Amino acid sequence: MSSSHKPALLSSILKMQCPNCRKGHMFSNKHILPLNKLLDMPEKCPHCGQKFELEVGFYYGTGYVSYALSIALMVAIWLVYWVVFGLSYADNSVFYCLGLSMIILFVMQPWLMRLSRVLYLYMFVRYGKGVRWKTEQ
Repeated sequence: MSSSHKPALLSSILKMQCPNCRKGHMFSNKHILPLNKLLDMPEKCPHCGQKFELEVGFYYGTGYVSYALSIALMVAIWLVYWVVFGLSYADNSVFYCLGLSMIILFVMQPWLMRLSRVLYLYMFVRYGKGVRWKTEQ
């Protein structure tokens, strides 16, 4: 493989790699456990030196991304449940689906929190270009 090979966007996002070089890992711990170290990130990418926190409080915006991901997952769960089992108040399947989707969202939340940080940073940093705007130094 040549060094000019551009890594795929989707696989780099799912592997939670740096948006600038798509090689360095964005999180200090590759796994979500222990939960108290879930969002620990190095200051800069170990491979290219890209700053991960572009400004103070940068990641407050990830709440909106996480909310959108949660809603999308919830809609997907409801659609799959509706197609496979059907939804009806008569047999309480609506409540079963609601319970199932709440359990899945609860279990997936640590991963969704990490993914929202990755997606949010990918919105502001281009591959091979660094930060889109000039920040104060």
